[in-house]
Amino acid sequence: MSDGAPSRPESAAPRGGRFWSRMLRALGPVLAALAVGALILLLLGRDPLVFYGDLFRAGLVSASGWQGMITRLAPLLLIGTGFIVAFRAGLWNIGGDGQFVLSAAFVAGLAPAVMSSVSRPTGLVLLALVGMVVGGGWTLLPALLKAWYGINEIITTLMMSFIGINLANLLIKGPWRSAETTVPQTGAVPLSDLLPRFGGTTIHVGIVVGMLSVLVGWYVLDRHAVGLRLTILGANPRAAVHAGLHVKRIIVVTFFVSGALIGLAAAVEILGVWGYMRADWNPGFGLALFALVFLARLSPLAMVPLAAFYAVLEIGGHEAARRSGLDYDFILVLIALVLLFLAVSQLLGSSRDERRGLATRLVARLNPRRQP
Repeated sequence: MSDGAPSRPESAAPRGGRFWSRMLRALGPVLAALAVGALILLLLGRDPLVFYGDLFRAGLVSASGWQGMITRLAPLLLIGTGFIVAFRAGLWNIGGDGQFVLSAAFVAGLAPAVMSSVSRPTGLVLLALVGMVVGGGWTLLPALLKAWYGINEIITTLMMSFIGINLANLLIKGPWRSAETTVPQTGAVPLSDLLPRFGGTTIHVGIVVGMLSVLVGWYVLDRHAVGLRLTILGANPRAAVHAGLHVKRIIVVTFFVSGALIGLAAAVEILGVWGYMRADWNPGFGLALFALVFLARLSPLAMVPLAAFYAVLEIGGHEAARRSGLDYDFILVLIALVLLFLAVSQLLGSSRDERRGLATRLVARLNPRRQP
C-alpha cells in the first residue's frame, strides 16, 4: 500500500499538464486565424483593431453582448459534448444538424399542447425528454448499420441529417403549422412558460444544463471506466475486441447518447430563446462545433472557452461587419481559417505511433491479465 501513496501526485501532474497543453495548442490556431484575418482586413481597407474592437465590444463587453454570448453558449456546450462523446469512440456523428433541427421541430410542435396541459416544470422536463429521444433515436439506424454491417457512419449520418432537416420542414408546414400567422411556423409558447431566466437578463437556466453536461462528460470520459472503453474503441477497434469489450453495444449506446445531447440542445434553444420554430430554420451549429471540439483535443473542459469564443464571434460579428461595411461572410472566413490552422496543428501534434502506443497502454490498464 505504501507504493501507492507517492504515485497520486505524480499521476495528477501529467493530467494537469495535458490539460494546459491542450489549451495552449487550441489557442494557437485561433490566434493565427485572427492574424490572417487582420491581413485580409488591411487588404480590404479596414482597420483590424477597429473591427476586432467592435466585434468583442458587441459580443462580450456590452450588456446585450455578454448576455447573448452566454445564452448562445448553452446549446453549443451540449452539442459539443455530444460530438466529443462520439468522437472519443472513433464514431463520426456528422448528422448533428439533422438531429438538432428535427428535435427542435418536435419540441416546438408539441410545446403548445404540452405546456397548456401540465404544469410548467413538468412540461419543460417532458419536452426536454422529447428532444433527447428524437435526437438519440435519429442516430439509431446509422449506429446499427455501423455496429452490425460496418457501413461507414459518415455517409449514413449525413443522409439521415438531410432527411431529418426536410422532415422537420414538412412537419412545420403541415400538422404543426400555426393558423395564426402567414409565415409557416409552429404555435408560440408564452414567455412565462419558457425556461426561467436569471434576474432581468436574457440568460436562462439552459446554461446550467450545458455546464453540467460538460462536467459530467469530463468526469465520465476522463475519470471513469466508461470513458476508458470509449477511448480504446476510438484508438484501436481491434484492441477493444481483444480487451473483451462489447463493441456493438458500445457503438449503439454511444451514438444514442451523442444524439440525445444534441436533441437536448435543441430543446434548450427552443424553450429558452424562441418558444416556436419557423420552417427552414437551421442555425448550422454542427460545422463550427466540429472545429471547436477538435481544437479542444476532444476535452469537454477545454471546449468551454472555445465555444464562448465562437459565441462572441457570432454575436458580435453581425455588429462589427455592419459597422465596417462588410458582409457577415467575413466572420465565416475567420471560422474557415480556424479550421485550416486546426488541420495544421493536428498534423504537427500527433502521429500514428503515438495513437498505437496509447491504445496498448489503455488495454493494459483496463485488463492487465490480457497481453496483446
